[in-house]
Amino acid sequence: MMKNFFRNGSNFLTRRQKNILSAAAVIMIMVAASRFLGLVRNRVLAHFFSVETISVYLAAFRLPEVVFEVLVFGALSSAFIPTFTRYLAKKQKEQAWYVASVSLNFAFLLFFLLSILIFLFARPLYQVLAPGFNPHQLNQVARLTRILLVAQAFFVLSYFLTGVLESLQRFLIPAIAPLFYNLGIILGAIFFASRWGVYAPALGAVIGAFFHFLIQLPLAYHLGFRPRLSLDFVHPGVREIGRLALPRIIELSFLQIGKNAELFLASLIAAGAYTHYTFANSLQLLPVGLFGISIAKASLPTLSSQSARGDFKQFRETFIASFNEIVFLIIPSSIFLAVLRIPLVRLVFGAQRFTWESTVQTSYTFSAFCLGILAQALIYLLNRAFYALQDTKTPVKISITAIFIHIFLAVILTLGFKLPIWSLALAYSLAVIIQFGLLCLFLCRRLKRLRIKKITVPFLKILLSASCSGGLMYFLLKILDRSVWDKRLFFLARLGITLPTTFKVFVLDTRYTPNLIVLTVLVSLVGLLSYLFLTRLLRVKEVAVFARILLKFKQLKIFRTKIPKKKEPITLPSE
Repeated sequence: MMKNFFRNGSNFLTRRQKNILSAAAVIMIMVAASRFLGLVRNRVLAHFFSVETISVYLAAFRLPEVVFEVLVFGALSSAFIPTFTRYLAKKQKEQAWYVASVSLNFAFLLFFLLSILIFLFARPLYQVLAPGFNPHQLNQVARLTRILLVAQAFFVLSYFLTGVLESLQRFLIPAIAPLFYNLGIILGAIFFASRWGVYAPALGAVIGAFFHFLIQLPLAYHLGFRPRLSLDFVHPGVREIGRLALPRIIELSFLQIGKNAELFLASLIAAGAYTHYTFANSLQLLPVGLFGISIAKASLPTLSSQSARGDFKQFRETFIASFNEIVFLIIPSSIFLAVLRIPLVRLVFGAQRFTWESTVQTSYTFSAFCLGILAQALIYLLNRAFYALQDTKTPVKISITAIFIHIFLAVILTLGFKLPIWSLALAYSLAVIIQFGLLCLFLCRRLKRLRIKKITVPFLKILLSASCSGGLMYFLLKILDRSVWDKRLFFLARLGITLPTTFKVFVLDTRYTPNLIVLTVLVSLVGLLSYLFLTRLLRVKEVAVFARILLKFKQLKIFRTKIPKKKEPITLPSE
């Protein structure tokens, strides 16, 4: 029995996800687990460190992530995966693996050279990036940055393996890898924070990044990846990746300017403001990563293959289906999260050192982020549609425009109007909404015969259903929360009106965590059921996505003891 279990487990981990929904279901499970661990990670940080110390720790990621995101993210989604997939579609496997190895060599070499500069000049660079930090904090953030450069080096190697596996439609192992990264930070903080202080989670990040790389290596090697000591820039595939990646690298360079501007402005607002901003951002990234990024990543290989074949009719159908699926899942998520902002922040981050003032500031910031969650999630799909069409310049131009709008609005709101940290999130949401609108406009021009009605009608139905469900949730939240009624009862008592003592049975004292959990779960369940009922009533066909995703989860075969007579071979998409 145990032998069967492990053989089934191996097949489950290496199985190819053959369609978008299957791939998205796998990614969603693991993204949900990863995001959950990310929230646990932040809760652990809030338990051991003050918001000022956490701001220093989070700021230390800025410079290492600049180099990593520009070099690796700039090449993977926009250039490497479409190029690698195209070689596989043409049954040129050896060339595909050669291009993958050479591209990795170039990325790692550039990362190494830039990391040396950051290592040497970390402190003066942070004097510019975070002028609100005192000298002690600047010394601390510089030392943390040097440690985190090692973690980013492992990520350079690891994320190229992620690109290879996702191109081969193996999404599970790459989706599991981030779990090890978050676990490294969590365990590092829990076991060594008392001895090493804030350096403990940084060392945990290095260990977690190493395992992020290590878990993907065996499957990538089994499928055919081999490292080669070559810098063959004249190879047409490598040059194609460079040509396609350059606009995306430029875009991400400007995006990093925007993120550095956030750190700059947050450090001027208050010592712990960057913690409030980052924690709120981690909450809003939960639905974006769970639904937006999952479906967009799962769609890219299919869209790239359809574009390579010139099958643009099917390309449009795939895009519309993925668009509507994201809308169906993201709109209620953003509305529900906005309604439950205070309970969620209290449950996730409510440690002893995370005060009520920090809870309020994080909640306001999170509400501002919720305005742009839908646009942010759909941008991932829109960008990948352009990448599949071999057009990386259009989304880059639009993204750079949105970044300048974001910085302009952020400066006006924070320095001009002297608004709190939530104004930084509001500026971001407004910018991504503008970016989303521009991407839609240009993609509609590119994809002729794109039937907008297939998008707008489901969108309006879903928005109506989610809004009604959100209103019901807000009403229940105010009815069942005793802290709300305490203020009302005091006002009624002054008017000479008293309510029966049995009234206390129907409200929950949310000062206690169990009651807060019960309230949050109850209100969420009512919202979910009412949303599904209304979408079913309005005949939103995307409601079938919910059932199909649940069915995909149910069909996972890792725990079955029977083994099929003929195991699925590990093959490339062209076979």
